[in-house]
Amino acid sequence: MSPRRRDAEGTAAARAERRAELLATAAEVFASQGYSATTVRQIADAAGILGGSLYYHFDSKESMADEILSTFLDEMWAAYDRVLEAGLGARETLEALVVESFRSIDRHRPAVVIYQNESKHLAAGERFSYLRDSHGRFEQMWTSVLERGVKEGAFRSDLDRTLVYRFIRDTVWLAANWYQRGGRLSADDIAKQYLAMVLEGIQAT
Repeated sequence: MSPRRRDAEGTAAARAERRAELLATAAEVFASQGYSATTVRQIADAAGILGGSLYYHFDSKESMADEILSTFLDEMWAAYDRVLEAGLGARETLEALVVESFRSIDRHRPAVVIYQNESKHLAAGERFSYLRDSHGRFEQMWTSVLERGVKEGAFRSDLDRTLVYRFIRDTVWLAANWYQRGGRLSADDIAKQYLAMVLEGIQAT
């Protein structure tokens, strides 16, 4: 490899790393202050750079939010798809989906908070239309697993599937508001605790 090419690759890697650091900072600021209330200047201040320097990496606040959310959702759906394609029973599928949900919170906690708090507003714009698609896909996935569990005799048939879905969705994803990486319980440990409580209520006897 020529010195020029090596230098170019090193520069590209350093820029990619810096870009990732800036996105992580932006995600934290969006999550704590809210997307609409956050300015590019505030993100730059949090990153320790001049406001104009941020535009070297991103053309707008919207671009940063788009990349934060799309990266989180792409990774989350890739993990979900692996579970759904594994051929597990409904109960085992639900357990694995809850575990992957907490792992997503562990990897992308600020993005999850942004998704929870801002996606309804952001989804009104064409650039974020994929958020509407994700909402629909998410509900369909969970209700299908619950319905399959009833047919398999794993879950109670007297409970409304939509209500159970909403309960699971809210109890799992709202954990992003208090979850801290490196805390007393790992993401997998918390998932096991949640599953013990949820399955006690919905499993067939």
